Amino acid sequence: MPEAPRARLPRRTAVATVALLVAATGTTAAAQQPAPVADLRADVNQDGRVDVAGTSDEAGEEAWRPGRGAVFLANVDDDSRRCRMRPGDLDRMDPEVDERLAACHDAADERVNGVRDEADLAPLRIPPSRVGESASGRVEVAAAQAPYVRLFVRRDGVLRVLRGPLTARELRAGAELALEGRNIVRDPRRWDGEVTVTLTVTDRGRTSSDRVRLKVAPVLFQHDLQRAERVFAARPGPGRGVPPGPWSVGEAYRPREWRPFASSLVRAAEAAGLPRRDVTFTAGTEQWWRDIWRQDMVEPAVASVPAPGGGEHRMRVLLRAPVLWAPPEGAEATLSRSARLLFRDFRGPDVGVVQQFTPGRGPSGVDLQNFTGNFESVPPYEGHPHGRVLYGTAPHRAPDPAFVRMIEAQRSQPSITIDTSWLLVGHVDETVHVVRARNGRGWTLAVADPRQAVELLRQARRAGEGGQRMFADTSAERTPTVDALLGDEDFLAGNEEAARRIDDQLAVLLRETGLSRDDLVRLPVLYAMASVAPGEPEGAIAYSPSLANGLSLTARDYAAPDPHGPKVRGRDLFRAAAEEALATGGVRVHWVENFAWSHLAGGEVHCATNALRDTSGGVPWWSTGPGR
Repeated sequence: MPEAPRARLPRRTAVATVALLVAATGTTAAAQQPAPVADLRADVNQDGRVDVAGTSDEAGEEAWRPGRGAVFLANVDDDSRRCRMRPGDLDRMDPEVDERLAACHDAADERVNGVRDEADLAPLRIPPSRVGESASGRVEVAAAQAPYVRLFVRRDGVLRVLRGPLTARELRAGAELALEGRNIVRDPRRWDGEVTVTLTVTDRGRTSSDRVRLKVAPVLFQHDLQRAERVFAARPGPGRGVPPGPWSVGEAYRPREWRPFASSLVRAAEAAGLPRRDVTFTAGTEQWWRDIWRQDMVEPAVASVPAPGGGEHRMRVLLRAPVLWAPPEGAEATLSRSARLLFRDFRGPDVGVVQQFTPGRGPSGVDLQNFTGNFESVPPYEGHPHGRVLYGTAPHRAPDPAFVRMIEAQRSQPSITIDTSWLLVGHVDETVHVVRARNGRGWTLAVADPRQAVELLRQARRAGEGGQRMFADTSAERTPTVDALLGDEDFLAGNEEAARRIDDQLAVLLRETGLSRDDLVRLPVLYAMASVAPGEPEGAIAYSPSLANGLSLTARDYAAPDPHGPKVRGRDLFRAAAEEALATGGVRVHWVENFAWSHLAGGEVHCATNALRDTSGGVPWWSTGPGR
């Protein structure tokens, strides 16, 4: 039987059929290709390393929580010491100088400034992946977070700013990236300190994404129980241009008044185990060297991240006091020029300087409430594993809101505030100081006690020493007798008023810390009323050197101002009372002669010194997390 003839398709139909078959075959092949796998790794388990081979850093990488989540530093130090001051920077009354000095740090450029600088970056890794020749990867940060970080990628052995996509070759080999923090948290309304980094891999028309969440390290205040590693104070300079007052040392205070202060401070430090080389004295310029208040120009703090082996990598962050000086007529207010010494003498490897203040805020007289002697801290205790910030404030005399907002934005050391407005200077260090104690928490507060001081005067009179003179062995112009002070009703009433004000402070402190009144260490201090200048409002100021206003060198060593109190049988009653009270907590007193150098100018040992402390130990912030 003959074969039936085949039907013949038109040419156009045949071509279309072939095309459909080819398209179908191609789609099937593409579907058979594995989808690209985006894999971005960070130190999520907080062990100081990024696990590329295993999975220990994968779970929970997209949502930061205490004990689980990658962290990074704000890279505000100067590891290569490239930030230099210009001639005249210390003296120029120009806000531009402060802006320029603060703007220079390692995160201000797009380079990794050496091995030490690289250690300040948070490592990110992309494990090797199987992708095609046309694959590419993009690593991005959300637009709102992008101004606060910078991404680097290692290419040809060098970390370079990441611009554009990663190549297929880089994805196949695995890529090494690093994240640089460009700022600390200053205002949580603008940035809360967290960033999300997203890796998107595209390969043959298909995409895959992976993301990790990181948090910037908070800046935490050090506290007075931590051992001082470096103590610094002022020394005389050549200038003669600054008037006297409670914020500067006037013409009467010559270099000879500094020598007893410096030598006794060095002896105290050496007795506490601090080598002489770690006690430094620096001067400003001839225009303002008499601004001797080193405590008042900076509050030392620290930021840290995990390091391999269970350690910590730390960076000191020096918080410049937001103190504005009233300018000459027609000029703009500038920050206190003495604090520019921070940029000259301290900023460098693992030490940054941060300034934060309200632009345009005009100083109201002397900007005393913004000196950092008004910003202290209490050590850790139950419910507060990193301690708490303590500062003085009042509705009519509050510190700079931008500075306070920055401190509170760290969310790790909730603030305690007390009223210091009744004091002429108005700082918390005038009346309270953290000291070691033999109680459950290991610390308590030493507090100025005017009532005790008056009672010691009465004790001297009862012992027949009413003719003893206060400050007898000093250069004080007035050396009143015990009887004269006890016969001055206004003086006694003023001290009782100071005692009531301190009672109010203690009511807050005891409530907030859980300390009891029996825990307190009371130190005798007499007060008097004074004003910054004729015609200015009066406030209380320490009449006898404030024993609560000293410098802790270690938890067991306290450098206190010599009170030059009344003597009975050759024994200074104020000294003896302080030594006995502090000894109950195992604290030794080392006496520092600051009467002429700083007391007569309105401050004490603590005001005229500062310390960088050993902040190791304690609970890492990332294990508890910022925020409560």
